[in-house]
Amino acid sequence: MPSVTAVRPRNPQAPRNRITFRPARMPDDALVEDAMIRGVEYNGDVFVGHAVELAEAEQVRFENARFTGMNTRQVVFSDATFQTCDFATVRAQDTSLVRAEVFASRITGASWSKSHFHDVRFENSRADLSLWRHSKFKAVTFEGCNLTGADFQFAELRDVQFRSCDLTGAQFANVQVQRLRFEDCTLVDVGGAASLKGAAVQGPGGMELAVALARDAGIRLEP
Repeated sequence: MPSVTAVRPRNPQAPRNRITFRPARMPDDALVEDAMIRGVEYNGDVFVGHAVELAEAEQVRFENARFTGMNTRQVVFSDATFQTCDFATVRAQDTSLVRAEVFASRITGASWSKSHFHDVRFENSRADLSLWRHSKFKAVTFEGCNLTGADFQFAELRDVQFRSCDLTGAQFANVQVQRLRFEDCTLVDVGGAASLKGAAVQGPGGMELAVALARDAGIRLEP
C-alpha cells in the first residue's frame, strides 16, 4: 500500500522570462514546421487542426489561444506560459514542455503520448479523458485539475505532485514512481493502484486508493 510519509517532490521551476514580449505578427510568427520562435506573445490566436513538426518556441506566452485538434511531433515549448488556452483533442507525440505553466486551460481528450514534461505546472485546468501514456514527468505539479479518466499508463512520474485534483477512474498501470505525492485528491476507482507503490497520500484519497488496491487484488469488501 502507498506510504503516508515520503520525501516531498521537488517543486517545478517557473519559466525564465527576463525579456519584453512582443505581440505575435502573422504569418511570421506562425507555429509551423521547423519554426524557431522566441520572445513572442500570442493573444487569441488560432492553431486549430494544424500539423507541426520539429518546431521550437522559447520564452513565449499564449493567452486564449486555441490548439484544438492540433497534431505535433518533436515540438519543444520552453519557458512558456499558457493562460485559458484550449488543447482539447490535441495529438502531441514526442513533444516537450520545459519550465512551463498551464493555467485555467482545457485539455479534455488530448493525447500527449511519449512526451516530456520537465518543470511544468498545471493549475485549475480540465484534463478529463486525457492520455499521457509512455510520457516522462519530472518536477511536475497538477493543482485543482479535473483528471477524471486520465490515462498515465507506462509513464515515468518523478517529483510529481497532484494537489486537490479529481482523479476518479484515472489509470496508472505500469507507471514508474519516484517521489510521487497525492494531496487532498479524489482517487475513486483508480486503475493500476499497485504500481503506485512508494507514493505519499494525504487526505481521504488514501482510503479510496486502499479500496482500489483491494479491488485489483480480487478482495471483496463487504459492509
